[in-house]
Amino acid sequence: MGISFMRTIIIFALLVISMRIMGKRQLGELEPIELAVAVLISNMASQPLQDIGTPLAYGLVPVLTLLACQVLISGLTVKNLRLRRLICGKSSILIHDGQIVQSEMKKTRLSLEELFVELRGKDVTDISTVKHAILETNGKLSVLLYPAEAPATPKQMSLTVDDPGLPVTVISDGRVLSDNLRLMGYNEKWLGNQLALRKTANASDVYLMTVDGLGRIYFARKEGNA
Repeated sequence: MGISFMRTIIIFALLVISMRIMGKRQLGELEPIELAVAVLISNMASQPLQDIGTPLAYGLVPVLTLLACQVLISGLTVKNLRLRRLICGKSSILIHDGQIVQSEMKKTRLSLEELFVELRGKDVTDISTVKHAILETNGKLSVLLYPAEAPATPKQMSLTVDDPGLPVTVISDGRVLSDNLRLMGYNEKWLGNQLALRKTANASDVYLMTVDGLGRIYFARKEGNA
């Protein structure tokens, strides 16, 4: 039992390190080679866990080899554009100047229904408003609208907008994050006043409280404490 436990811990740690080295992309955003390596690594690592009689090295060596290959190929594809296109493919323009490129649709084996689903996911229902729609190598669809159809920005409207910065959490699940509170220039007295304004006696009753650079507060009580 102890040996099985230690083998599991070692392989788990190796997998976590391997995924960390491969990067932060989600499964749906992986390039083909990254997805292949991830699948193979999980398969190789499972063998020593399923059979206690299998030497641990039989799982560790293939995982390390695959990881080394993936890191090497990733480095080469950064420097060599032709190699990247060979391994990862290239992006496909599915819509150009409001017109569906049917040859690319056939080449990518993407149906009209699938294209419509992706467009709706980008809040686009009228194809004629799309300047370009590009199917990226990771399977995601990038949609670029005509300038006249794109939402107006404050800059285009000559408006001045204050930058609130990122909201900082000061209370998380009932716990006061004192370092974050001081980072935003506040103290416990200020926090107590804010809780009193919201008719809350203790921070332990708060599920989440954040504050941004403009002093705007998001406040949510724990369920059942309203």
